[in-house]
Amino acid sequence: VQKPQLLVPLMAAPNGSLVHPAYFLLVGIPGLGPTVHFWLAFPLCLMYAVATLGNLAIVLIIRVERRLHEPMYLFLAMLSTTDLVLSSVTMPKMASLFLTGIQEIEFNICLTQMFLIHALSAMESAVLLAMAFDRFVAICYPLRHASVLTGTTVAKIGLASLTRGFLFFFPLPFILKRLSYCRAHTVTHSFCLHQDIMKLSCTDTTVNVVYGLFIILSVMGVDSLFIGFSYILILRAVLGLSAQGAAYKAFNTCISHLCAVLVFYVPLIGLSVVHRLGGPTSLLHVVMANVYLLLPPVVNPIVYGAKTKEIRARVILMFSKDGR
Repeated sequence: VQKPQLLVPLMAAPNGSLVHPAYFLLVGIPGLGPTVHFWLAFPLCLMYAVATLGNLAIVLIIRVERRLHEPMYLFLAMLSTTDLVLSSVTMPKMASLFLTGIQEIEFNICLTQMFLIHALSAMESAVLLAMAFDRFVAICYPLRHASVLTGTTVAKIGLASLTRGFLFFFPLPFILKRLSYCRAHTVTHSFCLHQDIMKLSCTDTTVNVVYGLFIILSVMGVDSLFIGFSYILILRAVLGLSAQGAAYKAFNTCISHLCAVLVFYVPLIGLSVVHRLGGPTSLLHVVMANVYLLLPPVVNPIVYGAKTKEIRARVILMFSKDGR
């Protein structure tokens, strides 16, 4: 049962002019009672187990199989690592909320979770862009693929993805701390997001709105445009192949990546649109946020495991009776 908002203790910021709550209250899924939340915890735990085991298996298989130390698989290992951390940041707290009904999340922990969610999402977006570039070079310039995407280049791309995600989203906790929260302290999601926390402030949030729009356009927006442009060039190159079998084989290497892109960007765009339309947070906001954060870590290892022959063969070997 949600606790009265008046019981949330307030803390004065060091300068004495700002008011911060000691903790926020997480709602979970609005409109659902404690009993429904309790039963929802079990499929959520199953999703977390699938996401953890699936992504961990992909990372370990790519790590031990030296023939998989190619750009496509190294980028896949980065994607799986990002999904593994992202699911660990969100799902255990959600499961605890649904199982126990304990809604409190300490103010600074909430800001930390918010930063990690947004930064990891930016890193995943960058890795998806890198994977699109890898497919573009492999299909359009196959003879130059090995010289363009060397091991050093792949490592630099991974480091750049990590650095960009950290730098762009590092200011978010600090621009949220400059706000006073003297209204409601109920976060209408199962986790902390910048848009949701910002709406709880009783002071001017213009800086938060402008900076939030800037980073979503300059990070995810730019990445999605370049991914789309890459696939336009890939499609043009594939359609230019004379042999139908060669065209199918070339484009078939992109299917898994296309699925990962759609699973990531479609909920992200939908979530951004419904938030930008304004108004109070609704069930639609919550459902879109849950799909955006929970679906990719679960779906990606399943899709790549099913579509990638080398990974599928290794998994079958691991579970076969004669596997060593």
